[in-house]
Order: sequence, then structure tokens, then C-alpha cells
Amino acid sequence: MPKPFLPDLSRRGFLKAGAAAGALAATSRWSPALADEPGVLNYLSWPGNADPYLVEAFEKENNCKIRIKEYVGGDQMLAVINQSPPGSFDVVLADAEYMHLLHEADFIEELDPADYPLKDYWPEFQKFPLHWFDDKLYGVMTDFGYLGLSYNTSVYKPEELSSYAAMWAEKAKGKVGFFDWYLPSMGCVSLSNGNRPPFDIDGDKFEALKEKLFSLKPQASGFYTIADIFSSLTNGQAHLIPGIGEWITLGLRQSGVPVDTIIPEEGGLQWTESLSIVKSTPKKDLARKFIQYTASPQGQVLQATKVDNKKSIPSIAGWKLLNETMPKEAEILRMRLDAPNVMDEYKAKKIQFRQLPSQQSIEEWNDVWSEFKSL
Repeated sequence: MPKPFLPDLSRRGFLKAGAAAGALAATSRWSPALADEPGVLNYLSWPGNADPYLVEAFEKENNCKIRIKEYVGGDQMLAVINQSPPGSFDVVLADAEYMHLLHEADFIEELDPADYPLKDYWPEFQKFPLHWFDDKLYGVMTDFGYLGLSYNTSVYKPEELSSYAAMWAEKAKGKVGFFDWYLPSMGCVSLSNGNRPPFDIDGDKFEALKEKLFSLKPQASGFYTIADIFSSLTNGQAHLIPGIGEWITLGLRQSGVPVDTIIPEEGGLQWTESLSIVKSTPKKDLARKFIQYTASPQGQVLQATKVDNKKSIPSIAGWKLLNETMPKEAEILRMRLDAPNVMDEYKAKKIQFRQLPSQQSIEEWNDVWSEFKSL
């Protein structure tokens, strides 16, 4: 049985996540009573990852059904998995910064690297540091993206946004929106203070971050859920939003909304989604096949091209297949092998991993975020 789970998560955050998880459970098709149903792979994931576009081929090939339990945010994922009986889930998709918590709580299986096509990945991602503990693999990267400064292109030109300092300008007053999650929002403000890495900072730098963040309150247009971010960028309520990226602005741009994302000179954050096998699952073979499928060239192309949430993918083989079969999509996604592409920012060392705080607790960062919102 997994150990009780509270390694680094604050009690306040845990209770809040648990309440949200309970509300979500009331409307979800998943339930612990169904976990042992034969031929069903129980999947704990961000919303949308059981879309038939992504999983239908796997279901047909393996004569099975994917049943998803959706969560929104890493804290809620931790609460759901902690509150569910052993065996409730077979695979979990987690943001890479939460992997060490899942590992420390003994919730996820060690993986055999030879089982997965990691050699097909870009060299930078073949041994992604947030997935390995004591030189053992616990997660396989499925997709990633960069977070910087998203903006209204009818209001700003890219050269005006070379620095996060644009958020403090008179032009931005009342027009800076915030994704209501402390980690990416405060991470970008930390980068603006010159902190590299942005989440591993001492007490003095944390106080400076707090002061810098609070100075943004007169600029704020609001604090948004994911759905509200889409609407605020569309209706012009927000002209700038730090801590989000192309996973939002690309879809809006293709729908005619004048938005784009830039990585300022101080740098951006990388979000990373990863698949792991839950330790208590009786369906390890099927779980392994699902991760193999998602990491395959075909699975990677599907991950990249899902209509409502396009992503960057780590597999060079996936890039090649995308360029061969969907060249226009490869160009839109900046995954051309013969042109500037999304790896350029990574190779230029402009990107820092999004991680949980190192020298402070999650609660301390969350408390600062809550205080900022209440100013």
C-alpha cells in the first residue's frame, strides 16, 4: 500500500486540493468501484487526454477502453491519488515538477528505459533530470512547451516585449492578466528579477520576489482559470499574461484572435507532461503498452496535433513523421527539422524548468500568491 502522502505539500493546499477533487469526483464517470474492470485502463490525467483522437487507435489495437479521471492542477492530482484506494489507477500523467513527490510517496513504478523509445528523443530529453531518481527512470516525457509572456498583437509589437519589464509600463496598467496558479506566474516574475533558476532562491531573493510581485497589483486585470484566460485574451480584457504559452495562444491565433507568445530576454519556463505506471496497478503490461504507444512516432504526432491543445513533442522520430505527413502543422508548431524550431530557445539556454520551490515550502509561495490577489 502506498505510504501516506504529505511530503512537501502544505496542509492548507492539501485540504483545498482535496475539496476540489471531491467536487470533481461527483461529476466524473470514473469511480474506485470500477477500477478492477477487465479490459479498462484507468487513467489519471489533465482534461482531454482520453480524446478519441489520441487513444482510439490504442483501444482498437489492444481491445481495451481508456477510462479517464480528470484533474486540474498538480495539487489536485496529488489529492486524488492519495485519497483513492490502491489499484484505482493504472497510469498517471503528471507535470514533471510533481514527479519527485509521486516517487517519494512510493506511488509510481520504476521503469525499464529499454522498454521505451527514448533513443528517438532529442538528446536533451533522453535523460530528462526531473524523471530520474538515483539513476532510475520513473516517467516518460510525452510533450512539453514554453511559458513566457503572451500578448495581444494588435496592442504590442514583439520588440516592445523583449523584457518582462513591459508588465510594469504605463501602457499595461489594468491589462496584465494572471493565470491563477502561483507556480508559473511567480516563476516568470522571479525570472524578471534575474533568478536563474527561478524556484531555487534564498530568503532575501524570495522577499525581493514578493516585493516585485506586489508591485504588479495596479497593473492586474484579473486572475483567471484556463477558460477565463481564453476569454480574457479574446475580448481584450487582458493584453499581457505571464506564465502561459503557445498551448493557449496558438489555438486562439488560428481562430483569428490577435495573440502570440514571446520568451523575453530574462528567459521562460518549460512545462513538461510525463506518463508513469502507478505502483499498485494489476495492469502493468497494458500500462506499459500505453506509454510505449504515446511515445511512438504515431502517438507523438497525435499529441502534437490535437485540435484544442497543440504541444511540442520530444521525439525526433515524431518530428520526422509530422514533417512527412502533416508539413503545414509542422511549420505552425515550429517543429521543422530544416528551419528554426522550438529547440532553439532550449539550446540558447533561455529556458528554465518549471519546478516546485526548493528553499521555501509550497505553502509559503501559495501564501504570497494569496496575499497578492487580496491586495
